[in-house]
Amino acid sequence: MARHCALFWRPTAFDAWCRRNNRIALPATPETVADYLDARAGKGSRPASLSRYKASIAKIHQLLELKDPTPAPLVKLRLQTVRREKGAAQKQARPLRFKGPVRDVERDKARGLNIRALLESCGEDLPGLRDRALLSAAYDTGLRASELVAVAIEHIEEAIDPEARLLQILRHKGDQDGEGATAYLSPRTVAAIAAWTEAAGITTGPLFRRVQVRRYKARAAVRGRPIDSISGRETWDLRKTLSKPAVKARVEYDIGTVALHPGSIGPIFRSIIGRAFDRGALPDLTADDLARLLKGISAHSTRIGLNQDLFASGEDLAGIMDALRWKSPRMPLAYNRNLAAEQGAAGRLMAKIG
Repeated sequence: MARHCALFWRPTAFDAWCRRNNRIALPATPETVADYLDARAGKGSRPASLSRYKASIAKIHQLLELKDPTPAPLVKLRLQTVRREKGAAQKQARPLRFKGPVRDVERDKARGLNIRALLESCGEDLPGLRDRALLSAAYDTGLRASELVAVAIEHIEEAIDPEARLLQILRHKGDQDGEGATAYLSPRTVAAIAAWTEAAGITTGPLFRRVQVRRYKARAAVRGRPIDSISGRETWDLRKTLSKPAVKARVEYDIGTVALHPGSIGPIFRSIIGRAFDRGALPDLTADDLARLLKGISAHSTRIGLNQDLFASGEDLAGIMDALRWKSPRMPLAYNRNLAAEQGAAGRLMAKIG
């Protein structure tokens, strides 16, 4: 059975590395796995990534009913060594919070880089309507990029609040059994989605799609020339005798039929921020501030921002884990680390004593 299944195993990075280094991938020895993890660490892989590589190697061995080499002490020792050298902390994306870096999410005015200003600055053309709906839904739900682009019209259902909606998430990262989950869509997001789908003519299928923009410049009217005015030194062309009406500048849009690629979400968020800054919607940011902030923006920024806003609003860990579909408290606590330091005991004391 193992040999039969192996015929259908697609080559992986581990398999390719083994081939290059004259190693046996299936079944692998602990020495081979440890050397592979060392090689990936040497190329810059972080401990979290190495753990995923190790888990993938373990999984394929289990599926093929081969002895799993990854629990060996040698493999664990190599990973521990990398953690000590590089640290286990992952670089966190910069959060996109609804009102920005505020203490009181209910009473404080929005400031800095904030989703409220970004939503208000989105245009009323098709790209602007799409971007507003995308950003608003991303914040409401805390969906990852792959989950966000998988949203379809058919996944949106009525809620108790007639102005809100519920989003059925068919599958998400922590949902290994495919049980699905439900997320809340605020009236703000429902209105943005309605405006986008109506303008784009989307009634079924993927909600968030590519919008290709074609811009045509204005052309002045051209008066036709008499035939006898065409010099013999010119290229003869009868069309020179025809008049052409003036053409106004126009913009045409081509809306795709398939969902956006997950890799496009981060760049779209950064474009929204750049346009908002250009329109003066982020008045307390300088150009240097913008350049620094953009470096940390990714598709995960709305998920982290929602996580921090929930903490700041006083929600308990269990509620936050449920809202963001966490199976473990490790990541929501890690995303709240910086906010907790500022609003913790020491932060409160320093604010009092100036």
